[in-house]
Amino acid sequence: MHRRGEGSVRRVGTISLLAWREARRRKILWLGLILGTVFVGVFTLGFYYTYIDYIGGSAQVRRSSLQIELFSISFITAGLYVVNFMVVMVTVLTAVGAISTEVETAAIHAVAAKPILRWEIVLGKWLGHAAIVALYTSLLVFGVVTPVLLISGYLPAHVVGILAVMVLEGLVVLSLTIAGSAQLSTLANGVMVFMLYSIAFVGGWVEQIGAMSNSQTAQDLGTASSLLMPSEGLWKYASSLMQHHGLRTLQSQLGPFALAIQPTPAFVAYAIVYTIALLIVAIVLFERRDL
Repeated sequence: MHRRGEGSVRRVGTISLLAWREARRRKILWLGLILGTVFVGVFTLGFYYTYIDYIGGSAQVRRSSLQIELFSISFITAGLYVVNFMVVMVTVLTAVGAISTEVETAAIHAVAAKPILRWEIVLGKWLGHAAIVALYTSLLVFGVVTPVLLISGYLPAHVVGILAVMVLEGLVVLSLTIAGSAQLSTLANGVMVFMLYSIAFVGGWVEQIGAMSNSQTAQDLGTASSLLMPSEGLWKYASSLMQHHGLRTLQSQLGPFALAIQPTPAFVAYAIVYTIALLIVAIVLFERRDL
């Protein structure tokens, strides 16, 4: 049993490494990295010049530390909102054909014919892509936070927690994509994932509007969409972590990124269970798929 366990770990590790290398060979990942670098550069320059004008400029306006903090928070929130979208796109586009493409091209037979269990293939591919998601998210998050820290001296509260929640969002999307790839064609899987993400996105705004207008029905619809696809709820939780308790009363100053209602830690726990459950679904679906 011990040797079998070691063999499974070794095979899963090998498949993870192969998935990592395969993703690196795809232009979409490099395109995502290049555009991410361009985004960080534009964000840094934009924040620098607007910050200089905000704190003084020709008018020599004196700003309080609270005003500067609110200004920095609004910029970071906007930047991470874009990062959130980029992570989802790169996750889906790199993993959408992780299994289905190999099945469609019959390349899967070269792997499945060897003494490798199907669950090892699914788990290995998931781990390989999960490493990419974590690395890509970390690079972009710190690419947004670091310039603001160097220029204004402001660092968001719970920055590690923010990063962890955003990585979790990427893993939620990854598990859904891998599960779809285990059963659907590449095209159908891509459509399915993006549609569910869009439903969650709209549902999140419906929930916020419902909270501001005291519409329980709208809030219930938003909650249902978050349970169906937790991506938008996780983003809102990460956004809420950017502000310490004293600033949450001033959220109305953050414009479109204000949170009338915030997810709870229990929702994060639900998202973790959701991610693991979808990975198990992916394994079951691939085990039953006729190759």
